[in-house]
Amino acid sequence: MRQLRAINRFLARIEEWAVVFLLWLMVAGAFIQVALRFLYTHLHLRWANVLIGQLDWSEPFVRLLVLWLTFLGASLVTGENKHIKIDLASTLFPPRWLPIRELLLTSASIFINAIMLKVSLDYLKMERSFGGNMFLNIPGWIGEIILPVGFGIILFRFFIRALDQGLQLPGGKSR
Repeated sequence: MRQLRAINRFLARIEEWAVVFLLWLMVAGAFIQVALRFLYTHLHLRWANVLIGQLDWSEPFVRLLVLWLTFLGASLVTGENKHIKIDLASTLFPPRWLPIRELLLTSASIFINAIMLKVSLDYLKMERSFGGNMFLNIPGWIGEIILPVGFGIILFRFFIRALDQGLQLPGGKSR
């Protein structure tokens, strides 16, 4: 279990750096687009319009970064147990059943993420066989790798939580 927690911390550190870097790229890309449009529209600088044409790939790139940031952020908040939780059981069952309820909800999350991982892998295979490009002649499936990677890391984080919760149940071994 200690090794899984170490892997989890290592992944979280990489994700944190990736989020910072990708967010910086996204803001810089959007700022450059806005600045160039302003320079062309209001100051009538022709070179700004030429640059906008040469940077036509930057807008889809920024949209792709939003997808990557979404999955990395979802993974980070899942690891910190701060993800969105919608559950009716907490109001219906007594507090002493809380550990069992949490384990059931985590197990359901594992099941759903496992399905999403499988579906995203199938989707990625289909995209790869289709052979379309995103921008700058980069194959489309490369940008979409975040789908199975994101669902896989979220699944891993829920799996670790399920192990921890199982150990907290009566009869489970404590840490």
